[in-house]
Amino acid sequence: MSDDQLVRALGEWRRPAVPLIDALAGAVRDAVLDGRLRTGSALPAERRLATVLGISRGTVTAALDRLRDGGWVHTRHGSASTVRLPAAAAERIAPISATGETSSLDLRRAVPAAPQAAYLAATRRAVDRLAPLLAQDGEPGPGLPELRALIAERYTREGLPTRPEQILITSGARAALALLCAQLRPRVAAVETPTFFDALHVLRGAGARPVGCRVTTDGWDLEQLDDALRAAHGGLGYLVPDFHNPTGALMTAATRRTVAELGARHGVTLVVDETMRDLDLRDAPRPQPRIPRAVLIGSASKAVWGGLRIGWIRGTARFIGELAGNPLCGPLSAAPMQQMVAAELLGDPDTVLMRRRAELRRQRDHLSGLLAGDDRWRFTVPPGGLALWLRLAGTRADTVVERARAHRLDLTPGPRFAADATLTHHVRVPFTPPPAVLDDIAAALDHACRG
Repeated sequence: MSDDQLVRALGEWRRPAVPLIDALAGAVRDAVLDGRLRTGSALPAERRLATVLGISRGTVTAALDRLRDGGWVHTRHGSASTVRLPAAAAERIAPISATGETSSLDLRRAVPAAPQAAYLAATRRAVDRLAPLLAQDGEPGPGLPELRALIAERYTREGLPTRPEQILITSGARAALALLCAQLRPRVAAVETPTFFDALHVLRGAGARPVGCRVTTDGWDLEQLDDALRAAHGGLGYLVPDFHNPTGALMTAATRRTVAELGARHGVTLVVDETMRDLDLRDAPRPQPRIPRAVLIGSASKAVWGGLRIGWIRGTARFIGELAGNPLCGPLSAAPMQQMVAAELLGDPDTVLMRRRAELRRQRDHLSGLLAGDDRWRFTVPPGGLALWLRLAGTRADTVVERARAHRLDLTPGPRFAADATLTHHVRVPFTPPPAVLDDIAAALDHACRG
């Protein structure tokens, strides 16, 4: 690459109070992750690099040594150094933004990185099978028959008989909820407090007024749920019963039956978001039965990767047919190539899921152990999901989040998960980072709660 290309890629890489070696190594890592430096690109020789950047050759050598140790740069004797993405970065659960390898630990979203080897292999297989699809018109419709059949078979295998015509493919879970809102046009939506903040945005954007019912790590307040569903009469109820986001709670079979009865009594369409259902971290995962007659939303975002924009809706064949005729079905559908990749990955999900569950279980237990026994907060170890839901004993969540930011840790305070801006003493702490980074997170929380 030219000198000018390198300078543009690194940008303003010097940072106040950060040693030049650390700053340069961090700038190269950031540039690779942002795509400003392509993997495989050759870096200038050390002497030239030092001249271009206006620093000593010793600083350049030390920074490159650090990058080589981390797998970000590869150097062959007598050849230029080339940048690359290290294997550890390619196969980790946490995205780079949540590992401390960039300017901060960003845990505002509890999301996994892609299982890179499996994802790339699935993409290559999908490309090899793409020719027949390219000969068609490319109109999305309700989804590729192959993917609809695969997802339907999975529901059937789990005890819920499903035909392919009961599945509609969307570009993610949020797109699925947006399409349901466009079809059902709810004026009021019963939601959990707390609930996933993106769902609140979708519901409000569709003109629905959220009415909350209390959920804790111990479960659902059925009296409040009854009131919320009554208020949403004829509308929609949005629930996350499997490893609830953000509390991690798992709804019992008895509560699910009661919820179905309440939904029928109040004429509410129950929309169940199952994006966390695969993240069962118990020693012996055992799926709970579904809420009877509910419309189900699924997604590959948590089990695979958020960048795989694949979600789906499971309902009656008649209802799915009506959704397919909605004007927004096309704009909210998933690209055919994405659907092909999803079919490859979801056809055999256990390999990826088993590894992810095992690592998440270890990381959950590690963070729980670090935070246990401290009277400044309390929490319940969740049976699944991606995060701990902390109840702060004294300090407000917004204060803790602000103080944590001074220690390079970005968290989401409780009020963002609430329809009514409550939960001011709660904070969500994902356990997606590796154990060494979880140590840093616990230390940052310790400082943030000291005052």
